[in-house]
Amino acid sequence: MKRSNDKVFSVNVWHRILLLVVMNGILVPSLFSQSSLFQLAPLFQDNMVLQQQTNVPVWGKGDPGTVIAIQTSWGEKAEAIVQPDGHWMTKIQTPKAGGPLQMSFRHGKYVTVVRNILTGEVWLCSGQSNMEMPLEGWPPSDTIMNSAKEITNALYPSIRLFSVMRSFEPAPMDYCVGSWTECSPLDARTFSATAFYFGKVLHEALHVPIGLINSSFGGTFIEAWMDKNSLSAYEEYTGTLKQLVEGRDKFQSLVEWITKHPAIPITEQDPLRRYVGLPFHDEQCSNKAFNDKTWPEMKLPALWEQTEVGNFDGVVWFRKLVVIPSAWKGHDLTLRLGPIDDMDETFVNGKKVGEHTSDGFWSVDRVYKIPGSVVEDSLLQIAVRVMDLRGGGGLWGKGTNMTLDLDSTNTISLETNWKYLPVAELRSNTFYVYGAEGNEYMQRPKFPINLSQDTPSTLFNGMINPLTPFAIKGAIWYQGENNVSNWWLYKRLLESLINGWRNDFACGDFSFYYVQIAPYDYGEKSKSERLREAQLQAMTVKNSGMVVTMDIGNPKNIHPTNKEDVGKRLAAWALAKDYGKKIPFSGPVYKSMKAANGKLVLAFDFAQKGLVVKERNKENNFLVAGEDKVFKKASVKVEGAKLIVSNPDIAKPVAVRYAWSNMEEGTLFNKEGLPSSSFRTDDWKE
Repeated sequence: MKRSNDKVFSVNVWHRILLLVVMNGILVPSLFSQSSLFQLAPLFQDNMVLQQQTNVPVWGKGDPGTVIAIQTSWGEKAEAIVQPDGHWMTKIQTPKAGGPLQMSFRHGKYVTVVRNILTGEVWLCSGQSNMEMPLEGWPPSDTIMNSAKEITNALYPSIRLFSVMRSFEPAPMDYCVGSWTECSPLDARTFSATAFYFGKVLHEALHVPIGLINSSFGGTFIEAWMDKNSLSAYEEYTGTLKQLVEGRDKFQSLVEWITKHPAIPITEQDPLRRYVGLPFHDEQCSNKAFNDKTWPEMKLPALWEQTEVGNFDGVVWFRKLVVIPSAWKGHDLTLRLGPIDDMDETFVNGKKVGEHTSDGFWSVDRVYKIPGSVVEDSLLQIAVRVMDLRGGGGLWGKGTNMTLDLDSTNTISLETNWKYLPVAELRSNTFYVYGAEGNEYMQRPKFPINLSQDTPSTLFNGMINPLTPFAIKGAIWYQGENNVSNWWLYKRLLESLINGWRNDFACGDFSFYYVQIAPYDYGEKSKSERLREAQLQAMTVKNSGMVVTMDIGNPKNIHPTNKEDVGKRLAAWALAKDYGKKIPFSGPVYKSMKAANGKLVLAFDFAQKGLVVKERNKENNFLVAGEDKVFKKASVKVEGAKLIVSNPDIAKPVAVRYAWSNMEEGTLFNKEGLPSSSFRTDDWKE
């Protein structure tokens, strides 16, 4: 029995302490310098899911020499001693799927209790924006098909959700911010849509609790998700890794400087109100008479990451004083600013003329009417407050789209230098306020490199390392769009990431299923088909599998709306390979080719029941070439699990390419309706 002087804490008490510490800008390592504070690893919280029937690692920090005694409601016990460096770890055997259960941790005279635990199947879900994209989407342009209905019905208390707060760090961290919640309409709406659909299918098929850990960050490179050891094998990254090690002290000074400022945590659930009315002490920046003479200048349009501002998420004001012809006075004008990433409030002579204050409008052109009543004299002061949440920020479109117009023939170009000033910085879901007075931002310490979510290893350090070595069944991965520019490295990088994570989580060769990027207009010089080829080739990694999305993408939107089928296809791999379900899980995969009678015969795996070709706009998206390496449109005939490819003008064909471009969509399927990846039979240089 518990002694009467024992102090009992729910783990959620400690989690709230940690959350407050992070929100108020104290670095997590500083937290653990207070040796009297016991702390569990971040995933050990109320409502968690533990991998069933597994000897799971349990760990944390505490006073060196303290004995940590663990008692579970299912009868297992364990002890650990806090080591001199403050760490402790042990293992606990978990029962078969079920719950609710609880674990108690005695440390000195205190007892910490983790309640409402389930045992079941735990999956890590990671990647860039297509994994991060929530079930509610990012309206208006980036929406999720059938999301309103799905959110309304998303009451699955045995599915538990954990989202890791965005964080990029120069060194591996022990802790991250996040909490387990029971899946409900409120929590599902902001959770990864792909991960939600994946977990829902598993739950309905297996009838066991499902734990989903979402650690994703939009617009990021695979290199940022890899640990230092995995990246050290690549000469391309050794310099950056060295700079990160050498600059850790300076980075801590930078974070301490940022977080000494007043903090505004983002807590509003309503996406339409989340960023409205936040007190940045900058209202005077919209006034015509405000003195901005000491502000620096920036040539617009531009993403400010490409200027001396560098990586910066937060709020930046832009001001431009425009001289207009006297004949324009008193007339309605049109202000065109092009797209603004992500949100804006726009003023002319102190009067608001337009705004976009909810997420999702980053690619929408801003076109605002200026009432003639505001055009009082020959000077117009334009002031734009821009709020950027992730990745690129600023007024970033074409210069020809930035104009002030009286009519179609009377225009003034705004493609010129603008005054600017950052007034608040966003870090770990918290705004730190610099305000408009005194040019406080100009005192911000410099870091040796432009540290960001794109910096190699930084997302691993902040968003994956804190999760290790939690026991998981496997991982799903949706990333690659950012790596189209270095496709030639991607196969090796993906293999290194998989093997590195397996080593870090110490769960053996756990299953790793990933999504191939969909057709999209990356531009004429891009080679996204080569990135897709690299992803296809990476399927040689043990216990891996790839979902093809050639048929459910959107060549005009990098964030396809159909995440339900993506989640279902990922789940099919898991159900077939990990849980023994006899279901189709892969589309056709090119296997071999032979020549016969002036035609090429292609054979495929995963096509036992036969192949199907569905033309799009009367095109089958197949090309064939002879020895001259000139590709021409091909005729395709299906014979069971084989394709007969030919062209009457090519007497001796030697190579076939399918959907071999940025935007060509899927036309080749197996009889089960699953699509084939784009592929080629040649290895010619392009």
